[in-house]
Amino acid sequence: QPQLEESGGGLVQSGGSLRLSCVGSGFLLDYYAMGWFRQAPGKEREAIACMNNAGTTTNYADSVKGRFTISRDNVKRMVYLQMNSLNPEDTAVYFCAASSTPRCPGAWATWGRGTQVTVSS
Repeated sequence: QPQLEESGGGLVQSGGSLRLSCVGSGFLLDYYAMGWFRQAPGKEREAIACMNNAGTTTNYADSVKGRFTISRDNVKRMVYLQMNSLNPEDTAVYFCAASSTPRCPGAWATWGRGTQVTVSS
């Protein structure tokens, strides 16, 4: 059964950086686009980054473009989200997801449980 698990969340001051990690198990990442999402309290889940299966194409939400970078290592079954210049509006639970297709935007079939990111002002 495919599973995803996020790690790397925490508390950081405004202007700081964090790197989130996501490890996949039960399936090969090679064939699927991978994405990161976030959900802040009282708000809908927001798609923030997507990378195709080969790692050659990325999409970002305008809210994170230029600050966040998605990357992947298919051999290690890992996906990363480097987050720089964080601000309090980035506070949310961050989720990793695997698509059922190789390209972005994905058809999101598998989700992790999320990791909390809190940015203090």
